[in-house]
Amino acid sequence: MTGILSLLTRIAEARTVHDVWSLAVPHFAGLGFSRVNYGFTLYRGPRSVGDPDDALFLTSCDTSYAQFYFRNGFFSKTPAFRWSLNNVGACTWSWVREAFLAGKLTAEEADTVRQNLAMGIVAGVTVSFPENSTRAKGGLGLIADPGLDPPAVDRIFAESQGEILSLSHMMHLRLTSLPFPTARRALTQRQREALEWVADGKTTQDVALLMQISPAMVEKHLRLAREALSVDTTAQAVAKAAMMNLIFNEQPELPGAVMVTTR
Repeated sequence: MTGILSLLTRIAEARTVHDVWSLAVPHFAGLGFSRVNYGFTLYRGPRSVGDPDDALFLTSCDTSYAQFYFRNGFFSKTPAFRWSLNNVGACTWSWVREAFLAGKLTAEEADTVRQNLAMGIVAGVTVSFPENSTRAKGGLGLIADPGLDPPAVDRIFAESQGEILSLSHMMHLRLTSLPFPTARRALTQRQREALEWVADGKTTQDVALLMQISPAMVEKHLRLAREALSVDTTAQAVAKAAMMNLIFNEQPELPGAVMVTTR
């Protein structure tokens, strides 16, 4: 118990996405899940996670599987993902196997199961997180190590459910409170500064004086910020940057090696 509490504290105090991930993944690996996939979006739609370029995808899988899993939306066709969109909580993948064998999956879902089986992915756990916003959604997939079948994963989950869920939730809560690295172009320091002053209610003339630059340069920084965030107005840029924790942060997170691009 002392070990997991210490780990939760370190995750709560971590300052970057990379640090959180580096703390959580080895512990999952010690439980039999060395391959971990995590995703979070602030722009969930009725049947999708919105634009993948606005979502955060992290993985400990090798590059070839990560690209296969995330690129072209393969993950969104799996029965476990579709379960996570419509549920909150956690489950092992035993129900997926049972539904597959009984012919109860859609043709698209069954095809993803067959593709995973061909790669030796036969069991795992899905965690679907509760969110305050109806547009936000986060989920975690733990892929069982080779040699662990669905009954073995069921036993591991029964014995370690509290440990898995407490770690998963702390990881998720900390990740969503940190600057949000995505596949989009990162904001520069000057773009962030201009957005922060606008968020404080300053006019272009005010921002120019505060940043000691010309009004034309302020407009350039704001235009480039809008382009980087893929929005039409500065008000939208401020709102989106704030939602993604990209402004009013001491040390904005830069995309790291664990982030997956879907491009």
